[in-house]
Amino acid sequence: MTRDRQTTTTEDGSERDSLMNLLGGRTSAIDASLPPVVFVLGWYLGDESIGLGSGLAVAVSAIIAVWRLVRGARPGAVLVSLLAVLLGAVIALRTGDAVDFFLVRVVTNAASALAWVVSIVVRWPFLGIVLGTVLGQGRRWRRDPELLRAYNRASWVWVCQYLVRLVVFIPLWLAGLVIPLGIAQVVLTWPLVAVCVAVSWWVLRRALPDDHPGLRHPRTPATRSGRE
Repeated sequence: MTRDRQTTTTEDGSERDSLMNLLGGRTSAIDASLPPVVFVLGWYLGDESIGLGSGLAVAVSAIIAVWRLVRGARPGAVLVSLLAVLLGAVIALRTGDAVDFFLVRVVTNAASALAWVVSIVVRWPFLGIVLGTVLGQGRRWRRDPELLRAYNRASWVWVCQYLVRLVVFIPLWLAGLVIPLGIAQVVLTWPLVAVCVAVSWWVLRRALPDDHPGLRHPRTPATRSGRE
Protein backbone atom coordinates (compact mmCIF):
# COMPACT_ATOMS: atom_id res chain seq x y z
CA MET A 1 0.00 0.00 0.00
CA THR A 2 2.83 2.38 0.86
CA ARG A 3 4.52 1.62 -2.44
CA ASP A 4 1.26 2.32 -4.31
CA ARG A 5 0.89 5.68 -2.60
CA GLN A 6 4.49 6.58 -3.37
CA THR A 7 4.02 5.58 -7.00
CA THR A 8 0.84 7.65 -7.26
CA THR A 9 2.57 10.64 -5.70
CA THR A 10 5.46 10.33 -8.15
CA GLU A 11 3.11 10.04 -11.11
CA ASP A 12 1.10 13.04 -9.91
CA GLY A 13 4.26 15.10 -9.61
CA SER A 14 5.37 14.09 -13.10
CA GLU A 15 1.98 14.97 -14.59
CA ARG A 16 1.87 18.28 -12.72
CA ASP A 17 5.38 19.16 -13.95
CA SER A 18 4.37 18.26 -17.51
CA LEU A 19 1.35 20.50 -17.23
CA MET A 20 3.53 23.35 -15.97
CA ASN A 21 6.00 22.95 -18.83
CA LEU A 22 3.35 22.74 -21.56
CA LEU A 23 1.03 25.47 -20.34
CA GLY A 24 3.48 28.03 -19.04
CA GLY A 25 6.84 27.03 -17.63
CA ARG A 26 9.63 29.35 -16.59
CA THR A 27 11.03 29.51 -20.12
CA SER A 28 7.68 30.65 -21.52
CA ALA A 29 7.53 33.25 -18.76
CA ILE A 30 10.81 34.74 -19.99
CA ASP A 31 9.41 34.91 -23.53
CA ALA A 32 6.32 36.73 -22.32
CA SER A 33 7.90 39.05 -19.74
CA LEU A 34 11.34 40.13 -20.90
CA PRO A 35 10.50 41.88 -24.23
CA PRO A 36 7.75 44.07 -22.67
CA VAL A 37 10.06 45.00 -19.80
CA VAL A 38 12.80 45.93 -22.26
CA PHE A 39 10.28 47.93 -24.29
CA VAL A 40 9.22 49.93 -21.23
CA LEU A 41 12.82 50.54 -20.16
CA GLY A 42 13.85 51.63 -23.66
CA TRP A 43 10.82 53.88 -23.99
CA TYR A 44 11.32 55.48 -20.58
CA LEU A 45 15.11 55.91 -20.69
CA GLY A 46 14.97 57.04 -24.32
CA ASP A 47 12.78 60.04 -23.52
CA GLU A 48 9.59 58.14 -24.40
CA SER A 49 10.94 56.93 -27.72
CA ILE A 50 8.64 54.24 -29.13
CA GLY A 51 11.21 53.44 -31.80
CA LEU A 52 13.96 52.74 -29.28
CA GLY A 53 11.71 50.69 -27.04
CA SER A 54 10.36 48.70 -29.97
CA GLY A 55 13.79 48.06 -31.44
CA LEU A 56 15.18 46.80 -28.14
CA ALA A 57 12.14 44.61 -27.49
CA VAL A 58 12.34 43.00 -30.94
CA ALA A 59 16.10 42.49 -30.59
CA VAL A 60 15.71 40.80 -27.21
CA SER A 61 12.85 38.66 -28.51
CA ALA A 62 14.99 37.57 -31.48
CA ILE A 63 17.86 36.63 -29.16
CA ILE A 64 15.49 34.60 -26.99
CA ALA A 65 14.09 32.89 -30.10
CA VAL A 66 17.55 31.85 -31.31
CA TRP A 67 18.51 30.66 -27.83
CA ARG A 68 15.36 28.55 -27.52
CA LEU A 69 15.77 27.03 -30.99
CA VAL A 70 19.35 26.05 -30.17
CA ARG A 71 18.06 24.35 -27.01
CA GLY A 72 15.52 22.36 -29.01
CA ALA A 73 12.32 24.32 -28.43
CA ARG A 74 9.38 23.87 -30.78
CA PRO A 75 9.80 26.26 -33.73
CA GLY A 76 6.09 27.07 -33.83
CA ALA A 77 5.98 28.30 -30.23
CA VAL A 78 9.17 30.33 -30.72
CA LEU A 79 7.82 31.95 -33.89
CA VAL A 80 4.52 32.88 -32.23
CA SER A 81 6.35 34.62 -29.36
CA LEU A 82 8.56 36.56 -31.76
CA LEU A 83 5.65 37.56 -33.99
CA ALA A 84 3.67 38.80 -30.98
CA VAL A 85 6.49 41.19 -30.07
CA LEU A 86 6.92 42.29 -33.69
CA LEU A 87 3.21 42.95 -34.06
CA GLY A 88 3.09 44.90 -30.79
CA ALA A 89 6.00 47.05 -31.96
CA VAL A 90 4.41 47.70 -35.35
CA ILE A 91 1.08 48.69 -33.78
CA ALA A 92 2.75 51.07 -31.31
CA LEU A 93 4.82 52.67 -34.08
CA ARG A 94 1.78 53.03 -36.34
CA THR A 95 -0.46 54.59 -33.68
CA GLY A 96 2.30 56.62 -32.04
CA ASP A 97 1.11 55.51 -28.62
CA ALA A 98 3.50 53.39 -26.53
CA VAL A 99 0.66 51.77 -24.61
CA ASP A 100 -0.50 50.08 -27.81
CA PHE A 101 2.54 47.80 -27.64
CA PHE A 102 0.47 45.86 -25.10
CA LEU A 103 -2.65 45.68 -27.26
CA VAL A 104 -1.58 42.31 -28.64
CA ARG A 105 -1.39 41.00 -25.07
CA VAL A 106 -4.93 42.17 -24.39
CA VAL A 107 -6.29 40.58 -27.56
CA THR A 108 -4.46 37.26 -27.13
CA ASN A 109 -5.66 36.88 -23.55
CA ALA A 110 -9.24 37.61 -24.61
CA ALA A 111 -8.94 35.09 -27.47
CA SER A 112 -7.41 32.49 -25.15
CA ALA A 113 -10.20 32.90 -22.60
CA LEU A 114 -12.79 32.46 -25.34
CA ALA A 115 -11.03 29.44 -26.81
CA TRP A 116 -10.85 27.70 -23.43
CA VAL A 117 -14.54 28.40 -22.78
CA VAL A 118 -15.47 26.96 -26.17
CA SER A 119 -13.36 23.86 -25.51
CA ILE A 120 -15.26 23.31 -22.25
CA VAL A 121 -18.67 23.86 -23.84
CA VAL A 122 -18.00 21.39 -26.66
CA ARG A 123 -16.60 18.93 -24.12
CA TRP A 124 -13.07 18.92 -25.51
CA PRO A 125 -11.36 20.78 -22.63
CA PHE A 126 -7.86 21.92 -23.51
CA LEU A 127 -6.55 20.60 -20.20
CA GLY A 128 -7.63 17.11 -21.18
CA ILE A 129 -6.11 17.45 -24.64
CA VAL A 130 -2.76 18.54 -23.21
CA LEU A 131 -2.48 15.96 -20.44
CA GLY A 132 -3.98 13.25 -22.63
CA THR A 133 -1.22 13.93 -25.15
CA VAL A 134 1.48 13.95 -22.45
CA LEU A 135 0.25 10.62 -21.08
CA GLY A 136 -0.05 9.05 -24.54
CA GLN A 137 -3.77 8.31 -24.13
CA GLY A 138 -5.04 9.53 -27.46
CA ARG A 139 -8.76 10.10 -26.98
CA ARG A 140 -9.31 7.48 -24.28
CA TRP A 141 -9.52 10.12 -21.53
CA ARG A 142 -12.60 11.57 -23.21
CA ARG A 143 -14.45 8.24 -23.06
CA ASP A 144 -14.23 8.34 -19.27
CA PRO A 145 -17.19 10.50 -18.05
CA GLU A 146 -15.60 11.13 -14.64
CA LEU A 147 -12.25 12.16 -16.11
CA LEU A 148 -13.93 14.33 -18.75
CA ARG A 149 -15.94 16.11 -16.06
CA ALA A 150 -12.78 16.67 -13.98
CA TYR A 151 -10.92 18.15 -16.94
CA ASN A 152 -13.88 20.41 -17.69
CA ARG A 153 -13.99 21.75 -14.14
CA ALA A 154 -10.23 22.28 -13.91
CA SER A 155 -10.18 24.07 -17.27
CA TRP A 156 -12.32 26.85 -15.80
CA VAL A 157 -9.35 27.79 -13.62
CA TRP A 158 -7.41 28.58 -16.81
CA VAL A 159 -10.28 30.68 -18.09
CA CYS A 160 -10.11 32.67 -14.84
CA GLN A 161 -6.37 33.19 -15.35
CA TYR A 162 -6.96 34.97 -18.66
CA LEU A 163 -9.85 36.95 -17.21
CA VAL A 164 -7.68 38.17 -14.33
CA ARG A 165 -5.16 39.50 -16.83
CA LEU A 166 -7.89 41.24 -18.80
CA VAL A 167 -9.33 42.85 -15.66
CA VAL A 168 -5.90 44.34 -14.96
CA PHE A 169 -4.64 45.00 -18.50
CA ILE A 170 -7.70 46.68 -20.02
CA PRO A 171 -8.07 49.56 -17.48
CA LEU A 172 -4.31 50.21 -17.58
CA TRP A 173 -4.33 50.21 -21.39
CA LEU A 174 -7.33 52.52 -21.56
CA ALA A 175 -5.64 54.88 -19.07
CA GLY A 176 -2.45 54.86 -21.15
CA LEU A 177 -0.26 53.70 -18.26
CA VAL A 178 2.80 52.19 -19.92
CA ILE A 179 4.99 51.49 -16.88
CA PRO A 180 2.21 49.87 -14.79
CA LEU A 181 1.38 47.68 -17.79
CA GLY A 182 4.98 46.51 -17.94
CA ILE A 183 4.91 45.67 -14.24
CA ALA A 184 1.56 43.90 -14.58
CA GLN A 185 2.93 41.84 -17.46
CA VAL A 186 5.66 40.46 -15.19
CA VAL A 187 3.46 39.86 -12.15
CA LEU A 188 0.70 38.20 -14.16
CA THR A 189 2.95 35.84 -16.10
CA TRP A 190 5.01 33.32 -14.14
CA PRO A 191 3.48 33.92 -10.64
CA LEU A 192 -0.07 33.75 -11.98
CA VAL A 193 0.64 30.66 -14.09
CA ALA A 194 2.19 28.90 -11.08
CA VAL A 195 -0.92 29.61 -9.01
CA CYS A 196 -3.16 28.54 -11.90
CA VAL A 197 -1.36 25.21 -12.29
CA ALA A 198 -1.56 24.50 -8.56
CA VAL A 199 -5.26 25.37 -8.29
CA SER A 200 -6.30 23.57 -11.48
CA TRP A 201 -4.39 20.49 -10.35
CA TRP A 202 -6.20 20.58 -6.99
CA VAL A 203 -9.58 20.94 -8.73
CA LEU A 204 -8.74 18.12 -11.11
CA ARG A 205 -7.81 15.70 -8.36
CA ARG A 206 -10.76 16.71 -6.15
CA ALA A 207 -13.23 16.24 -9.02
CA LEU A 208 -12.31 12.57 -9.43
CA PRO A 209 -14.11 10.06 -7.16
CA ASP A 210 -12.02 8.27 -4.52
CA ASP A 211 -12.19 4.96 -6.34
CA HIS A 212 -10.97 6.35 -9.66
CA PRO A 213 -7.62 4.80 -10.73
CA GLY A 214 -6.16 8.19 -11.71
CA LEU A 215 -5.32 10.26 -14.76
CA ARG A 216 -3.10 7.58 -16.23
CA HIS A 217 -5.90 5.02 -16.20
CA PRO A 218 -9.10 6.27 -17.88
CA ARG A 219 -12.19 4.14 -17.30
CA THR A 220 -13.18 3.39 -20.86
CA PRO A 221 -16.24 1.24 -21.64
CA ALA A 222 -13.93 -1.70 -22.28
CA THR A 223 -12.23 -1.45 -18.88
CA ARG A 224 -15.58 -0.98 -17.14
CA SER A 225 -17.04 -4.11 -18.70
CA GLY A 226 -13.87 -6.00 -17.82
CA ARG A 227 -14.21 -5.03 -14.19
CA GLU A 228 -17.81 -6.17 -14.14
